[in-house]
Amino acid sequence: MPANPTPEAVAALLPEIAELVVSALNLEIAAGTIDPDAPLFGEGLGLDSIDILELALVISKRYGFQLRSDNEDNIRIFSSLRALTAHIAAQRTK
Repeated sequence: MPANPTPEAVAALLPEIAELVVSALNLEIAAGTIDPDAPLFGEGLGLDSIDILELALVISKRYGFQLRSDNEDNIRIFSSLRALTAHIAAQRTK
């Protein structure tokens, strides 16, 4: 995958990642209702650090790369569904 995925590639992957978030975290919302630009933490989707760890594990298994807890970019990567999807599109090996 390219280091900088196109907006079209990110948009195409968004529904898949939204569904992954909902299923991995057993959220009681429809994946299609997640605002791609809303924060994942706090007032947006309301995820916490445990949710992010669970999500990182599922992403690493499904897409073949590690999301490390000591990565300085984690705040940016997990800032929104769109940011997370763009990171996955750029890093995935599967």
